[in-house]
Formats: sequence, structure tokens, C-alpha cells
Amino acid sequence: METLETSPHQLADLKPKMRLTGKVTKTEMFGAFVDVGVGQPGLVHISMLRQEHVNRVEDVVKEGQDVEVWVNRIDPIGGRLELTMIPPVMVEWRDLKPGLRLRGKVVRLEKFGAFVDVGAERPGLVHVSEMSQEYVSNPADVAKVGDEVEVAVLDIDRKKRQIRLSMKVSEVEVMDDEGEEAEAAPPTPMELALRQAMEHSSRAEPETDETPAGGWRTRKTQEDILTRTLQGRVRTSSSDQ
Repeated sequence: METLETSPHQLADLKPKMRLTGKVTKTEMFGAFVDVGVGQPGLVHISMLRQEHVNRVEDVVKEGQDVEVWVNRIDPIGGRLELTMIPPVMVEWRDLKPGLRLRGKVVRLEKFGAFVDVGAERPGLVHVSEMSQEYVSNPADVAKVGDEVEVAVLDIDRKKRQIRLSMKVSEVEVMDDEGEEAEAAPPTPMELALRQAMEHSSRAEPETDETPAGGWRTRKTQEDILTRTLQGRVRTSSSDQ
């Protein structure tokens, strides 16, 4: 969830989607002005007071009222600040992936599980089977509306805009940035050639610590010579290109 910033000093300290607290200093037909402590009030347009349609600003806020707002737009040069009282989307769909861990708030309970707001476009569902390591017959036995919980993303249906979550966070495998387990880097051509040559050498010659009669080289000596030879070929090939 986003961090609450309570004491910014100037417009330059603000960033889009930053959550603030402020006081309504003035109301107009088109919106309300809110002082968030940056030297000048910001405007919450009437369309940004709440998600439902608003006929009169005074139906939602009044002068002197303390409110929670989010930064919508900042124009430090022009000295303008636009705010919203509608919580913005903090987690984009493109950022959701299996294994991602988030903190959220329980916003609704059903017989089949709990809906948790993690700052995405809509709440995700924690099925009753994913609420605890123990068997859960009633979601209300584990959580209640308003609880902040840690969850992990199990699955995302982007077409249906559905998110499946789990409160059994430790059991959910965390993926890398691509949403898949990281794979080892493939070997270079030189490494492949060296492996094949060493395998052939190990099959052709027994390993020994002594130099046999007749001048035969040990396996270790052959491996050292083979490595230097291959490295020399790679350098020669690179210089010819």
C-alpha cells in the first residue's frame, strides 16, 4: 500500500498518487480547495470528490473539514496542484504477476472467501482455502472487514480483470521479473568445446598422478594443454574478424 506523506514542504516534494492529509479551506461550485501544507491549496474538482456523481460540493465536504487526498497533477512552474479524493490505482495490471507479495485491506467477506484491496483496479479474492494453513469453515473466523493483511498473487485473469490471492504467503513461490523461474545462462561455444574435449579425454585415458614410462602425459597435463590451445584458437578467431 502507498505511504502516507503528512508534511511535504513545497510543490516539488509532491509526486503523482502520493497520499496526503489536508484541510478544506474553501468550497466552490466546481470543487473544493484543500491545504496540504505546501504553501498553497490544491483543487479537488467536483468530479474527483468521490466515484459516485456529485450534485453539490457541500454534500461531500465542508470548509474546515480534515480530508484524505491523493496528488493527481502537479505544475510547479505554474504553481498549480490538482488533488483527488478518489483513491488512485496504485498497482497496475502490468505489474501483477504470480508470486508478487503485497499488503492490502479486507473490504468484503463472503462464504467462499475474502476480497482484499491491494491498490489495483479492483479487489482480489482470497478463497477460503487460501486463508490459512488450517481448515477454515467461515472466513470471518480468520479476518474481518478493515483488517490489513499480507497476501501473494496466485493468478491473474487480465481479460476478466480478476485477481486470485493467497494469505498463505510462505507457500507461494516468488517469481523473477519475467514471471518465470530464472534459467541458467547457456554455455559459450568455447565452454561446449572444452567440455566435449575433456569428456573424450577422460574416456580415453585413466586418471593418474604419476607420469607413466614412455613419456605419456597425465590427464591433468593434457587438460591444461587443451585449455590453452582452445583459448589460443578463440583469440586467433577474434583477431581475424
